[in-house]
Amino acid sequence: MKQFIITVITCLATMLACAQTPTAMLDKCVAAINAGGGVTASYSITTSQGTSNGKIAMQGNKFRVISPEAKCWYDGKTQWSWSPVTSEVNITAPTPDDLQLTNPIAAVQHFKANFNMKRAKAKTAKTYVVKLTPKKKDNIKTLWLYFVETTSLLRTARFEMSDKSVYTIKITDYKHKSLPSSTFTFDKSQVPAGTQVVDLR
Repeated sequence: MKQFIITVITCLATMLACAQTPTAMLDKCVAAINAGGGVTASYSITTSQGTSNGKIAMQGNKFRVISPEAKCWYDGKTQWSWSPVTSEVNITAPTPDDLQLTNPIAAVQHFKANFNMKRAKAKTAKTYVVKLTPKKKDNIKTLWLYFVETTSLLRTARFEMSDKSVYTIKITDYKHKSLPSSTFTFDKSQVPAGTQVVDLR
């Protein structure tokens, strides 16, 4: 489940702009990330167990997620993942299939290929809503994306899962800036001293 949460956060971080159609919007989002040099943001994810907060950073196909529940760095080739459950850092070299679940750009392509998308009716004139439903049976039953019409920024995402659980994610404090490559490599200061690092490559 922690891996799923990382996937959700990182793929939502790519959705920065609105367009005339949902498909065009996703394409424009990817282009916006690549053209902007990099982006950072804050997030909160709410489930039936409570709310968790964290920070995300992205640049091209690289990303970083920092939260109390999970920390993950991906530099475009190598991935470092930490969880308080295992109390260790695992190093992996993700395959293309793995990246479909963890790489934001690949996740967007996954949505485009495997979900039906349509614009949904918004409760306010300032909100642009996209509804996504899987073409085949999936863990996600319905995904709702809420954009601020005036800024073209993703404000909220609501994942309704097949097991009836619900994840609500809010994204705030977007900042565009060029990020050093060290942002996306393992930072031992972010994990407890003495944490074991396990190379699974």
